[in-house]
Amino acid sequence: MNSNEVEKENTDEVIDQTVKELCHILKQAEDEQFIYEFFKCLFTPPELKDFANRWLLVKELDKGTTQREIAKKFGMSLCKITRGSKELAKEGSAFRKILDFQQAHK
Repeated sequence: MNSNEVEKENTDEVIDQTVKELCHILKQAEDEQFIYEFFKCLFTPPELKDFANRWLLVKELDKGTTQREIAKKFGMSLCKITRGSKELAKEGSAFRKILDFQQAHK
């Protein structure tokens, strides 16, 4: 393994650990306004828009909206939408679990 591969492996591991750390913190926060403010600090406006659009596309796919309609509606690439569609269709999909959780808590 060369040094670039070692660096990438370490970076991927650090990123994974950091994402898990953030998830743990947000789970404990239980304050919607605080989490919103945290996201506004963490993400730039374009990143926040992309973050929100990714969730919007999942909800649209769940409603049965076609990929082309979603692309037109949100100005997204079909590639990004296809990825969301594949993730939603996976067995044990986290997207499906979150959508079901959201529906159960309305």
